[in-house]
Amino acid sequence: MIRSLSLHLVLFSALLCGVVLFLSGCADTHHCLIVSVPDQKMLVLTDGKPVALYKVSTSKYGTGDREGSYATPVGHLCIRKKIGAGSPLGTVFHSRKPTGEVLPPDAPGRDPIVTRILWLDGLEVHNRNAFGRCIYIHGTPQESLLGTPASYGCIRMRSVDVKTLYELVGTGAQVVVTEGHLKETGL
Repeated sequence: MIRSLSLHLVLFSALLCGVVLFLSGCADTHHCLIVSVPDQKMLVLTDGKPVALYKVSTSKYGTGDREGSYATPVGHLCIRKKIGAGSPLGTVFHSRKPTGEVLPPDAPGRDPIVTRILWLDGLEVHNRNAFGRCIYIHGTPQESLLGTPASYGCIRMRSVDVKTLYELVGTGAQVVVTEGHLKETGL
C-alpha cells in the first residue's frame, strides 16, 4: 500500500466508505474515524469536518488480518457493536463482560481491555476477519504507551478519550485504518 497517502485521498476514501455504509443501511453515516498507523493517531470527522484528534496504539505486530497474527487490519471497517455504556472509566472487560474490577491509568501489571469497546467489522476482502478476530477500539490502562505500536491487533485509546468517542459515534460509523500519514488538520 502506498505509504504517503494525502489527507485528500484518505477523505475521499472515507466518503466512498460512507456511501457504501449508507447504501447498506448502517446507522451512523455522519462519523468517520481515520486511524494512521505510522502516526499512531485517530482523526475523527463529523460530516466530513475534523472534530478530534487522538493518540492511539495499533499492533506491535504490524498490519494484516490473518487469524492468529495479532496484527491490526487496514482498510475500510465499521463499528458493528458498542459495549460498556455507563461503565466507570477503567472498568475491566473479559469476553466483553465487565468483571467488576476498575483500573486507573497506567496501573502496573497486565493490560486488559477497559472502559468501552467499539467492535470493528471489516468491509473488504483483506479485512473480513476483523469481527471474528475481536478487533476493537478500546481503552487501555497502559496509557503511557499510546503513540507507539503496542497492542495485539486492536486500536487502544486513553479511557477518557474512548468514552468520549463512544458517546459521539453510533454503530455503523465508518473506520478507515491506513498506512498513510495524516496531514495537518487544524486541530
